[in-house]
Amino acid sequence: MNDIPLALRQVKYENIAFWRNPAAAFFTCIFPLMFLVIFNLLFGKGDLKVEGGVTNLSTFYVPGIVCLSIISACYTNVAIGMSFSRDRGILKKVHGTPLPTWAFFFGRIVSTVLVSALMVTVVMLAGVLFYGVEIPTNTMPCFIVTLILGAATFSTLGIAISSILPNADSSPPVVNASILPLLFISDVFIPMQDAPRWLNFLATIFPVKPFSSALHTAFNPFEKGLGFEGGYYCILIVWMAVGILTSVKFFSWEPRN
Repeated sequence: MNDIPLALRQVKYENIAFWRNPAAAFFTCIFPLMFLVIFNLLFGKGDLKVEGGVTNLSTFYVPGIVCLSIISACYTNVAIGMSFSRDRGILKKVHGTPLPTWAFFFGRIVSTVLVSALMVTVVMLAGVLFYGVEIPTNTMPCFIVTLILGAATFSTLGIAISSILPNADSSPPVVNASILPLLFISDVFIPMQDAPRWLNFLATIFPVKPFSSALHTAFNPFEKGLGFEGGYYCILIVWMAVGILTSVKFFSWEPRN
């Protein structure tokens, strides 16, 4: 069997392994939806000034929670899952098989992207059905490109941070500490229009703010163009390169003492 069928089989294996843990699968998919409901109950009736006009806060929270969904599945879950697989010796066993290295990572990342797509679909349907959020059709290509690029970026960063973690027990606190502060300053949970300029600039350096901002542009009901944000995409690509280089240099297949 050549490499491509092996990679596709790895995608199938990762997908089956994910859904055979129903408790983890359920809470992975329901977690963003819970945030969407809570934030809309608390703040959904307010208005938000966006470029071109004023819209309701539900239009802000749907792309924000979509951003959270991608990061949760592609960064947090990948990083923690990789750390535990390494400490349990699973990665060492996989590395000893004929499976090509790239096929293993391809299967893990593509499976994660498929789960993310399901989560995004659920969040968007909830926004349309229960909160009256309109999905602009003219920016749909921008939305899809942003999702793919964001999922790829945060998957590589998830693998990268798992490469430098000392052990699996340290992965939940370290991974959450590395991402939660960014979520609060990156237009995911809280609109940052009135935040200090230096804080917004600082947030833009990291990948969460460019990703969420590109998603918000795609959901802006007053957007007349296609909505593509070249500057934000460049930042995401740079962080993807950082993730790849870090993984290449520090990734270990064997457990660390």
